[in-house]
Amino acid sequence: QVQLVESGGGLVQAGGSLRLSCAASTPTFKYYAMAWFRQAPGKEREFVATIWASGDNTAYLDPVKGRFTISRDNAKNTVDLQMNSLKPEDTAVYYCTRGRSSFSRAGRHEYDYWGQGTQVTVSS
Repeated sequence: QVQLVESGGGLVQAGGSLRLSCAASTPTFKYYAMAWFRQAPGKEREFVATIWASGDNTAYLDPVKGRFTISRDNAKNTVDLQMNSLKPEDTAVYYCTRGRSSFSRAGRHEYDYWGQGTQVTVSS
């Protein structure tokens, strides 16, 4: 069983920054893509960013491009999401998830294990 534990959420003013971190309890971490999704109240869960197993390829939701950066450390089994220039519309619960392959992309069906989520609230 794979466990994913997120941390780093909180309340921040618009324009501020937060760094989310996800720790994975699996020795096979380095073989799978990892991603962050988010879900705002009353909305569907949406893809935010993904990073392939090698760490060489990343992809982002268009509204966060240039503001968010996903990274991973395969030695520590962690994946981070650095969020800068935060906007009120970034407010959501953010979920860490493991891909079903080494190169999972933006589809929710491409991911299997999910963390419990961490709340990010951006005030205007």
